[in-house]
Formats: sequence, structure tokens, C-alpha cells
Amino acid sequence: MVLHKKVNILYEDNHLLVVEKPVNIPVQKDSSNDIDMLTLLKEDLKVRYNKPGNVYLGLVHRLDRPVGGAMFFAKTSKAASRLSDQVRTRGLSKTYVAVVHGKLDSKEGRLENYLLKDEKSNMVSVVSKEVKGAKEAILAYSVVDELKDYTLVKVDLYTGRPHQIRVQFSHIGHPLYGDQRYGKNINKVGQQIALWSYAIGFKHPTTGEKLDFLCKPPNLDPWNWFGVVL
Repeated sequence: MVLHKKVNILYEDNHLLVVEKPVNIPVQKDSSNDIDMLTLLKEDLKVRYNKPGNVYLGLVHRLDRPVGGAMFFAKTSKAASRLSDQVRTRGLSKTYVAVVHGKLDSKEGRLENYLLKDEKSNMVSVVSKEVKGAKEAILAYSVVDELKDYTLVKVDLYTGRPHQIRVQFSHIGHPLYGDQRYGKNINKVGQQIALWSYAIGFKHPTTGEKLDFLCKPPNLDPWNWFGVVL
């Protein structure tokens, strides 16, 4: 099997693999049957290390298919278990950058909502706390730069709910640029969603050392519209 896309490796050792996920590649196999990150990376490891048989690679966290940026995987089951514990206990720090429509009322803020996912439609909505199945969603944002119609924000994610950033910003009237699902009335078909996994931090699963990784968005629209260097 030939790698369909070259994946940039940000860090690798015997326990971890940290990469830059390309946009529009699913994290694991889905109904589209398009090439996915797990398959790509397993095949790459198999080739690079000349490994016979199946290669282990543990999926610890996820990114939506259209989102690119920093992502990490576990190369052993022990590492996967320990890293999953960090995700569950919120020991993982995740920072995203996004371009949203309009100007925000304040330069920094915190969004707290309860979200409910409709599995059939794969849509997430903001609901009241009392709704059965609703899950708490928390993020903090700060404005990096502004244009007339768009704002570049940095987002610290405290909970990892499906579509969380997209839904919460859409809920306050500032959908993400290019988001066809939660901003279909303002975005155009074919636009790439402007959401990027910018930084991740966690403790090494065996040494306990704090690791931080930065992954800058590409020099493309709409990221390069702003006069700041991330």
C-alpha cells in the first residue's frame, strides 16, 4: 500500500507518535472508505521499521475529519492506557486556532454549554442541563487578530465533546469560516473549515516528562489574511 499523503512527524519515540494531521482525512475508517490516519500511519511504521504482521497504534484522541494539526497516537498498549487516563482526567492541554465570522463582543471569554449529539444526523446542539444525555462543554478563547468581517481566535479546550468548538461559536452567532454543518447559511460550499489543532501538551506515558507540541496552520486562506504570526 502506498501512502496517499505525506504526514509530517512532529515527534516519535518507542511509546509515542505525534504528527500533523492533514485536513480532510478521517482519523479511522468510516463509511466513506477513504484512506484514514490509523491505516496511513500503521503502514508507514510497518515500512520504516520493516515490521512483519500487524503494527499496534492506539487512538487516544480525535480530530474531526476536516480539521488538521497536532495529534498524537500511542505505540504500545501501556502508553495508550496511560495517555487515555490523561484525556479522561483532563490532564491533556489542547489549544486550537479558528477563524470565526464577525467580531466578538470581548477580547477573551469562556463558553460553557451543555451539548447533545444526534447520532443519526451526526449533528450536535446546545441544550439545557436537564436534557437526558447532555454533556458539559467548556472552552476559553482569546482574540488574536481582527478584520472587518472575521476574527482569528485561540481556543483552549477543557472538554473534548464532538464538534464542540464549532457548535459553541455558532451558538453565540459567530460560526467558523467554512463550516458547512453549523454555519451553512453564511459559508459557501467548498470552503475549507478554519479550525486547526495548534498545540497539545501532556505527560510522557513512561517518563512523566511534560511534553508540548506546536503545529502552525498552513499559509493559506483564511489563515494568511491576518497580520500576525502564530
